[in-house]
Amino acid sequence: MEPQSDSFRVQVRRRDSLAVLDLFGDIDGFADAALDAAYSEAEAFATSAIMLNFGNVGYINSTGIALIVGLLARARKTQRRLVTCGLSEHYREIFNITRLSDFMTVYDDEESALREVVVA
Repeated sequence: MEPQSDSFRVQVRRRDSLAVLDLFGDIDGFADAALDAAYSEAEAFATSAIMLNFGNVGYINSTGIALIVGLLARARKTQRRLVTCGLSEHYREIFNITRLSDFMTVYDDEESALREVVVA
């Protein structure tokens, strides 16, 4: 997938029974179109879970958090799990404060997510 802005891009891939969105750059209002297109591409894999890999994300502003909430709503509507990995300690805290972590499991890394999500 081509970058939609100078500061954000998404790569979509399938790993076992998990669709993975590898996020690169800053998640802000400019990320909207790229996130939407990538999520739609991941849905086409027809997996029961989609993972957002934040390992290469430098910054998420409040609009970026709102975009993630929108993806969570889409996942819930189609009864898909949305999980994350690669969040920095700062953004783990933000996910706790905003209660996003109440609705999506936060894993340390992709391998941890694969072990639990594929089994569940």
